[in-house]
This record gives sequence, structure tokens and C-alpha cells, in this order.
Amino acid sequence: MTDAYDARFATDPTSRRAAPPPVEGYARYAIYYAPAPETPLSRFGEGWLGRTAEGEDRPFVAPRSLPERQSALTADARRYGLHATLKAPFALAPGVSAAQLDAAMTAFAAERPALFAPRLRLSSAHGFVSLRPSAPSPALDAMAAGVVAHFARFAARPSAATLAKRRAAGLTARQEAYLTAYGYPWVFEDFFFHITLTRRISRDAADQVRSVLTQPLQPVLNGPGLHIDALCLFGDPGGGAPFRLLRRRPFAPLRRRDDAANDIGPSASGSTSAEHEARPDAPAA
Repeated sequence: MTDAYDARFATDPTSRRAAPPPVEGYARYAIYYAPAPETPLSRFGEGWLGRTAEGEDRPFVAPRSLPERQSALTADARRYGLHATLKAPFALAPGVSAAQLDAAMTAFAAERPALFAPRLRLSSAHGFVSLRPSAPSPALDAMAAGVVAHFARFAARPSAATLAKRRAAGLTARQEAYLTAYGYPWVFEDFFFHITLTRRISRDAADQVRSVLTQPLQPVLNGPGLHIDALCLFGDPGGGAPFRLLRRRPFAPLRRRDDAANDIGPSASGSTSAEHEARPDAPAA
């Protein structure tokens, strides 16, 4: 059953873009984790969200017994593509070009090793379904913090609309300071890696979606861990159009797995999985 279901998520490799799109001309940019093409997580995402990372449409692969139409459940997540936020969407600072951003991202990734994070699990915390690491990963947290700090200089000050949207979630004093400084409140100590799969829904609906997705996600949920192999630059065309993957910039070769195993344990800030669940968050960014 799993093999047959997974096959329905398969994509046609010949449809992949032959040449990368230009990086200039987007309203906003974001630095995300996105799974490598043709991996189980990537294939699942294309069928679940009905699109590729590059913004190409794919048929929805609808599991049975969803609480509502798949297109409605996934509308917010579909706009952004399957991803985990490292640096939330931002407009470029005055005098900064997208080519400069891309060059800096290339250099940043090349100087840092790829890593294995703990395997993913399905979560319905905060009213939406997502994939989250099954245990803390100090290395993943440190990498994400490095992205936020290093690329802050490329971002314009957040707009009034962005500030209002983030503040509506209810922020702590620390998160307010991070929002002002970095344009996003859930960074550093308040960061938690998550891949959004649905919009906000009722607890019963979220539990139903989790149950339905457990089977097609078996290769991911029971895999050896999440391979973080690249930083991904996404572009927002504006006007509510889908974000598009513009560049994948690889990290240096993966460290030995026995070293990576040391990443699984209490995070550098001492937070636990339960504390990660307790943090407020936005379902997609």
C-alpha cells in the first residue's frame, strides 16, 4: 500500500527546469529549507500541495477521509511551497541586489557542513498540521540562528503591515525585539523548525489529517533523519502569487553520521520538545 501510494506522488524528472530562473525582480525573498528533488519528502509535498518548489502545478494526490477539500486545507502552505523557514520573507534593503544576496548565500553554505537532524514527526500543535523534528537538534538551531544573523543586513526594515500581522499573534517582549530587529519574532531562542502542511483547523480536523497522512509519510517518519543539505532561496512575485524556488546552494559535504548523532539531545538553550510545542507560531512564512 505504501509503495503504491508513494508512486502516485512521483514527478516527471524531464519536467524540471533546464536552466535556473533569474533571481532579480521579486517583491520579497526568503531563505528556506526545502527537500531535495526526487526524495520521498519532496514527492509527498508535490502531491499534497499540488505544486513543485519551482511553482509548477501538480495534480493533488488526495488521501481518503480528509475533513475538507485538500485545496482548502493546503491553500496557505501551497503558496509558499513545502519548506521550513530559516529567514522569513523580506524585501531587499536599499542598495542591495538579489545577485548579492545569492552570492552571499552561496558562500555561507559552502563554509558550513550539511547535517542530519532528527527524523520528522507529525504535529498538530497550535491548530495546524506540520512536520517537526522528533527531538531537539543544537546543530540545526545554530545553523538557523546563523542564517538570521548573517543575512539581516540584506533585509529592509519590515513594513507596517508585516509588523501588524506578526503582532496580532501576541508577542513576548523578546519576540517584539526580534521582530523589530530581524523582521520575524520566532528566531534564536524562539526558533523551532517546522514544515507547515495545513492552515489552522480544529483539533479534531487536525487529528484526522495526521491520521490520514501517517501512511503516505512512512518513508519520512521512519527514515534515518532529515538531511539538511542546502539553503534554498525563494522569491515572492507579489500580489499573492506562489513563491518560487530560485536557487539551491549546497552545504559542504555531510559530517560523519556518528558526529551528527551528537546533535540529538537538549538544545543549546536547554529547551525540550515540550517547550518547542508550547511556542506560538504562524502556520506559514
